[in-house]
Amino acid sequence: MTAARAGARVIRHPSGPVLASAAAARLATKLVDVLAERDVAHLVLTGGTIGIGTLAALAQLPAREAVDWGRVHLWWGDERFVPAGDKERNETQAREALLDGLPLNPEFVHVMAPSDGPDGDDAAAAAERYAAELAKYAGSDGKDAPEFDVLLLGMGPDGHIASLFPDHPGTREVAPSVIAVHNSPKPPPDRISLTFRVIQAAREVWVVASGAEKAEAVARALSSADQVHTPAVGAHGTEATLWLVDEAAAGLLR
Repeated sequence: MTAARAGARVIRHPSGPVLASAAAARLATKLVDVLAERDVAHLVLTGGTIGIGTLAALAQLPAREAVDWGRVHLWWGDERFVPAGDKERNETQAREALLDGLPLNPEFVHVMAPSDGPDGDDAAAAAERYAAELAKYAGSDGKDAPEFDVLLLGMGPDGHIASLFPDHPGTREVAPSVIAVHNSPKPPPDRISLTFRVIQAAREVWVVASGAEKAEAVARALSSADQVHTPAVGAHGTEATLWLVDEAAAGLLR
């Protein structure tokens, strides 16, 4: 049994569906609170079964109507570099689960370019394009990305977050805000991802993990200091870090 790393708050739920519903409710409340204090909110979305499940749960939640969605900037932590509309794209799944039913400001929906977009099949150029988009909203304090109010992350059984995979070159990138990921160990081989530096500059980072196959990685992420071998170690925010897990994923935690 492993204890959670100091500074991370672990919140357990009995099952994956309950976890998705609870995370959705928490997110709606957080966005309302942020928008009561600031003109806009910056939210980073994630993909994966439980990540998209959380968005689908939010679509069914009456409290979503309390959020002024026209003031919410939507970003993505990573994207599969495949053609627009491909079912594998996180954007496509997010639109189907939630976004198409919200009164969003289209200019505030910041998608990562597809492989048939303005940069063609050049993932590095697409990553640079997204970095430039982040910089436009970074403020005037010399930063190159917004301070995200909430950055959602899923986690794979191998401990990867976004498209930062164990012992992969992307885990060692420190300069850019966005990188192209090639030869991904998980298909498709080409992806775009935020780097640790930008993830860790978010005000709050929420890792959402479900299933017994994630238990070993959850335990390792919350007890290790090696974010190269276990990228989820690097999932932490400047103000809060939440691990929202079901009992199966928390099975090896005290």
